[in-house]
Amino acid sequence: MLLFSAERAYAQDYLYYAFFGLAIVFLFYVILQNTSVFGVQSYIEVTQQYIVQKFGVFRTKHLIQIPDIAAVHITPLALRLTLQDGSQVYLDLKQVRKKRDLDKIKNKIRDLAELHNYELTDTMGNRI
Repeated sequence: MLLFSAERAYAQDYLYYAFFGLAIVFLFYVILQNTSVFGVQSYIEVTQQYIVQKFGVFRTKHLIQIPDIAAVHITPLALRLTLQDGSQVYLDLKQVRKKRDLDKIKNKIRDLAELHNYELTDTMGNRI
């Protein structure tokens, strides 16, 4: 209101403009975080060489090289990856929205197990 009022007794009007600009930038940031303005912001991608997990528009991608995987355990809502160095990585499958996409990810992991010879188990504990 101070920015657009007729009476401005202050010589520091530039502060009002700076604050207004920062408020617009913050509003844009909130909209980007809470809506899918530019498409899906959180995803899991499986390719022939790596698995990528990203949690949001301003968050970094987490890459897992397929040759570094020693074992994968598939559950209905997560993938537990055991790497060659013994560390474990959990991929939350709840961020995959469509059942068809979830099935594609699981099938791709199963197909890559044959190619790269890593151990694969499902929720029943059966080796595939």
